[in-house]
Amino acid sequence: MADDQKQAMTAMLERQRTAFTVARPEALEVRRDRIKRAMKLLTENDEALCAAMNEDFGNRSPLQSMLTDIAGTVGFGKYCLKNLDAWAKPDKRKVQFPLGLLGAKAEIRYEPKGVVGILSPWNFPVNLSFGPLMQVLAAGNRAMLKPSEFTEKTSELMKELVEKYFAPEEVAVFTGSPEVAQAFSSLPFDHLLFTGSTETGRKVMEAAAKNLVPVTLELGGKSPAILGRGADLERAGERIAAGKMMNAGQICLAPDYMMVHEEQEDAAIAAVELGVHNMYPTLLANDDYASVVTDQHFERLQDLVEDARGKGAEVVEVNPAEEDFSGSNARKMPLTILRNVTKDMKAMREEIFGPVLPVKTYKDISEAIDYINANDRPLGLYYFGSETKEEEQVLSRTISGGVTLNDVVFHVSMHDLPFGGVGPSGMGSYHGVEGFREFSHARSIYTQPKIDVARLGGFKPPYGEKTRKAAKSQM
Repeated sequence: MADDQKQAMTAMLERQRTAFTVARPEALEVRRDRIKRAMKLLTENDEALCAAMNEDFGNRSPLQSMLTDIAGTVGFGKYCLKNLDAWAKPDKRKVQFPLGLLGAKAEIRYEPKGVVGILSPWNFPVNLSFGPLMQVLAAGNRAMLKPSEFTEKTSELMKELVEKYFAPEEVAVFTGSPEVAQAFSSLPFDHLLFTGSTETGRKVMEAAAKNLVPVTLELGGKSPAILGRGADLERAGERIAAGKMMNAGQICLAPDYMMVHEEQEDAAIAAVELGVHNMYPTLLANDDYASVVTDQHFERLQDLVEDARGKGAEVVEVNPAEEDFSGSNARKMPLTILRNVTKDMKAMREEIFGPVLPVKTYKDISEAIDYINANDRPLGLYYFGSETKEEEQVLSRTISGGVTLNDVVFHVSMHDLPFGGVGPSGMGSYHGVEGFREFSHARSIYTQPKIDVARLGGFKPPYGEKTRKAAKSQM
């Protein structure tokens, strides 16, 4: 990476920070205007953005992109506009007795941090750039974005459009190689949001730590889908298949593996297969089914399957039309179910991020819970079942970033629920009021009454009987 690009990013950071400082305090109407422009950017260029994503992937349904990357993000912008007044309102807090009687006051003001960096991934390139941007702007910040180099055309189009709809002092986009991303993560932002793999998240956090930049890390991990004994298998199978095959499984919240009672394994797998047949009667020429994003990612998925096969797994390809994938260069891969998996297989150690579904069996729900607890805390957890007691057992004895019951992935699409991980699956969250506060500084403000409270309470020397009484009363 040329030094001049790093200098350009550093200069832009200083330019945005200076503009931020000079403009304070900014009215909420200024924030609303920026959110509306971000929404306008998406709605006026929806087809061009969907076409760019389709080209970057090799095949990605424009209708899917319209739903996941455009409509959902615009909807989130509307949610932010609706709630901005309530979010930004100072939060009154209590003071200790008898300070309130004497006229003391306390409040928290949620104030903008300054300049927020957004490092976004390739799998939902528009949603995961502009979604967090909506709340970064709602909180009153300026923003610099570095989208993924794997979706090059989409990233370049986003850069071009941001330059059209925003002044550089408001929002700026930088594109380029992993070296650019590395330099970006080392800038002294006021906050940094990264969405991507756990491995890269560690590097981003390490770079940010050198400048003591607070981070929000939206990572991934192995999100389990647990089928209880009382689950409607046909319904669960189709919903797991839908979550695993949307975007060809290239979703941080895709169900990573399925857990089912040993007596129901055959029926559960058959239900997943039926779901695939119903939704994707063909795969190769089916625009609804996305390609794997690059040759490198495709080869990694093939390696996961071959590693499992070599270590004793039964490999089941769900290929409804019995198409020949060997002669295709479209990077399309049928849903591949792995049975008889063991912990030494790569597919059970690494986040899959593609259409590969390992299946584990259990004798008792406690066994499934113990397995989940013995591994890294996942970003998502999915439970299918009709028994309230068992459902509560799963919820109360596991820890995950979020949960969807009787479906998969849906909790991330609820605007009012915070989205984030825990431990290796991430830290911090956005969406909901929690996202606004994530990108805000909670500034404590205490107002002292005219009376000399410290002397009255015995807090000033010379210390004596008043001091002893004050200490005793507090204990």
